[in-house]
Amino acid sequence: MKAAHNGIPSFSILDGWWIEGCIEGLTGWSIGSPHDTEGSDQDHAHSLYGKLENVIIPMFYTKRENWIDIMRHTIAINASFFNTHRMVQQYVLNAYLL
Repeated sequence: MKAAHNGIPSFSILDGWWIEGCIEGLTGWSIGSPHDTEGSDQDHAHSLYGKLENVIIPMFYTKRENWIDIMRHTIAINASFFNTHRMVQQYVLNAYLL
């Protein structure tokens, strides 16, 4: 999550916070299908290399404006929501003040 504050798009399997934070192609990319969380290593490897070769690397090197837009969306969407201030406030309201 810390990388989002620095404009770094995420590229990971859909678990943990990334299930909530992933907006495909806007805040980063997922590895594997959102509906197949138990995919095999081979499926994940195919998805990883496919997105790297066909989407992420070409965008980084040839579509800089698109890459910068994704960086901006990462900061605006993920960094503004996934932060310690919101987490503490949510814990106080939902856990401590039952």
